[in-house]
Amino acid sequence: MHNPEVEIESLTHDGRGVARLDGKTVFVAGALPGERALIRYIKRHRNYDEARVEELLSRSVDRVEPRCPHFGVCGGCAFQHLPAGRQIEVKQNVLAENFERIGKVSPERWLPPLGDEEWGYRRKGRLSVKWVEQKNKAVVGFREDNPRFIADLSVCHTLLPEVGRRIDALSELIGSLEARREIAQIEIAAGDDTVALVFRHLLPLVEADREKLKAFGVQHDLAILLQPKGPDSVHPLWPETLDLHFRIVEADVDLAFKPLDFIQVNAGMNQRMIRRTLDLLDVQADDVVLDLFCGLGNFTLPIARHAAAVVGVEGDEGLVARAAANAERNDIDNARFHAADLLLNHASTAWARAGYGKMLLDPPRSGAAAVLDYLPRKGTDRIVYVSCHPGSLARDAGILVNRHGFRLAEAGVMDMFPHTAHVESIALFIR
Repeated sequence: MHNPEVEIESLTHDGRGVARLDGKTVFVAGALPGERALIRYIKRHRNYDEARVEELLSRSVDRVEPRCPHFGVCGGCAFQHLPAGRQIEVKQNVLAENFERIGKVSPERWLPPLGDEEWGYRRKGRLSVKWVEQKNKAVVGFREDNPRFIADLSVCHTLLPEVGRRIDALSELIGSLEARREIAQIEIAAGDDTVALVFRHLLPLVEADREKLKAFGVQHDLAILLQPKGPDSVHPLWPETLDLHFRIVEADVDLAFKPLDFIQVNAGMNQRMIRRTLDLLDVQADDVVLDLFCGLGNFTLPIARHAAAVVGVEGDEGLVARAAANAERNDIDNARFHAADLLLNHASTAWARAGYGKMLLDPPRSGAAAVLDYLPRKGTDRIVYVSCHPGSLARDAGILVNRHGFRLAEAGVMDMFPHTAHVESIALFIR
């Protein structure tokens, strides 16, 4: 059949419906459990097929109208057709399934899911740019599901409104430049007081283009920076100096950062996540805490407000330097920072051999398995693990429970990226 009819049985972690047709699994983009639909095949595989909804024959009671006109084309969001409450349930189910399947563990208690603003929350992001001759325009947007293509956006409701409602204006700006074919991407970075755009350009800009970019910044109250080469080449065009920073209210800490630095995407969720992390760590005045993958000190410096001492370790030397500067900026003298590639074994280093009663892990998607070969040491009895990938967390949970003698006391999800398939989570391990 050209457009076969299927019934959707469940939902994948990336928001696609799951159906079975002639004994074969079909992943259906845009479909929800309980719905019947006519589908159109996108790609056939030996063990499964991929399809999208051609026509809905029955609708789930959970289905809502997506806010974004580009939903289903842009690859940035996966769940706009589900209400926020159901989205977080799906993500909690993904985490639970990963714990059971990969780590062979389950938490003794599930934490209530954490959520914050659903729209206009994204203060960090990277928009791809391409001049398309056939359209005679600069296409600005996130990648489509097929990453070879850029979604031609006019608006984005997850980005901060200062940028999300100006996608068309950015397209027109780039289309007016002599360098319209040389702008490859726009990096977005927002602090509490400033929203900055970093334009990556592959060839030097003529003065007229520089003036147009500057005028755009002045008109829309956006800081404009240029990146002619690698990350170290980023420099301000307008204004001449830039002060990006954000405040962590819970700890009375103010963190300065550079436009390409990693910061948590969702400012409101970051505040809530830090509060939960401090609660789970249960930091006391005599505690010495180890914070691995510490970045700018997003967790380290709030911990330092409560602990006797905290040591932060991070692989990026620039972030380590800025973390130390942030400690000084906030008059914090009980935090120390070290630069170390945490994918390597540092068992013999002084910071790894020191005694820590409590430890925080906030690794990248690959997780912290390399660290767990030599840490935690015997004196560590409490670990909080903040994760951006449920599979890595589940694997590392199995290591902590089965190799190091911890129990998985609590775990839960935090919706750092509403409407996307991204699952942020947190877990408490006690020994």
